[in-house]
Amino acid sequence: MLNAKIFNDLSEKLHEAVNTSPAKDIEKNMRALLAQGFSKLDLVTREEFDVQAQVLARAREQLTALEARITELEAQRK
Repeated sequence: MLNAKIFNDLSEKLHEAVNTSPAKDIEKNMRALLAQGFSKLDLVTREEFDVQAQVLARAREQLTALEARITELEAQRK
């Protein structure tokens, strides 16, 4: 029981020290800087990317079908 109390106290003190240290401010500032940098980039969410990938796959299927149809019609013309 005593060991657990010592570890809990130590854990609380370390947590408190990290929260009040400059490292926490540096982390906060770096996150803000990265967020600002990412907002300037033309990024999409994974969901948007997946939707566009599905749209592209359907377009490719339609293109393949149309190419086959054109080949078929050209063959009939000859």
